[in-house]
Amino acid sequence: MRREQLEENQIGLYAVALAVGMGLGLWHPNFGASLEYLISPVLALLLYSMFAQIPFLQLREAFANKRFTAALLMINFIIVPIVVWFLSLLLPEHPPLLLGVYLVLLTPCIDYVVVFTHLGRGNARLVLASTPLLLLAQMLLLPVYLWLFMGEQAAQVMSAEPFLEAFLVLIVFPLGLALSTEFWAKRQRSGAIWLEITAWLPVPFMAITLLLVVASQIGRIEEYLPVVAQVAPVYVAFMAIMPFLARLTAYAFRLETQAGRALVFSAGTRNSLVVLPLALALPDGWILASVVIVTQTLVELVGELIYIRLVPAMIFQESKSLEISKHLAKRSSQDQ
Repeated sequence: MRREQLEENQIGLYAVALAVGMGLGLWHPNFGASLEYLISPVLALLLYSMFAQIPFLQLREAFANKRFTAALLMINFIIVPIVVWFLSLLLPEHPPLLLGVYLVLLTPCIDYVVVFTHLGRGNARLVLASTPLLLLAQMLLLPVYLWLFMGEQAAQVMSAEPFLEAFLVLIVFPLGLALSTEFWAKRQRSGAIWLEITAWLPVPFMAITLLLVVASQIGRIEEYLPVVAQVAPVYVAFMAIMPFLARLTAYAFRLETQAGRALVFSAGTRNSLVVLPLALALPDGWILASVVIVTQTLVELVGELIYIRLVPAMIFQESKSLEISKHLAKRSSQDQ
């Protein structure tokens, strides 16, 4: 099998992984729960394999699109928090529930968003190249947003240790290893061969990660089903609202079609897999937060299948975007 074939069939592979994870977690709950300890190391390997595909030594070209970078930061760290705040008003004042919602919705995705952007005919390279910036920004801003939205409640439960551990294990270590791999590939043939091998890893490791997450958490979802019923509509509303706000943002920043589609996917796709270890590190009384996060993952994966159809067909059509771009270019030249 060629790598392109694997990537083309990855949606089916993820569906199988989810089904196997659900079956395993429901059939043998104790065994499924024990798989929780594998989530962080497997996720670290997944992120390493994805970071290794980012040409860190040639990022100047990717970041030359300053309008996209500005729009990306605007939508994810100004517009999204406002939307999340208003949506949270629809939920009961239950701190563990709200914490889970804030953790997952305030953090933009840095893994499978690249896959879905590509499938939705967006500029996946721009999203991939922006991953380090998104990671750094969300790690710096998430504690600030939690303090603004929850005040002392968040400060009491979110100690620095789990954040620091997750940052080191899931971000610093994979990122450093990916940079080392790229330097190695530039200097030695063996490094180039290994870099090529890593390109095969994101899809299978994503499938394994999804299997582990669902198998280890499905029992808790079943236990807290009334809560799941409360938060699921909020996640659906978020995924319905964000494409249109992203479309307006792309228009304001005069993004071309594929960059605009990439912005839509980044705005609507959240970092559930990376923040889940943070929730799992919370005290036992806050375990509901992890259930809320996994629920978002399940809702989002269904939503992404809708995105890849609607974004290029309706929300960001080629013809309309070209007309808008020409109009903006003409107006800009007249102003000059």
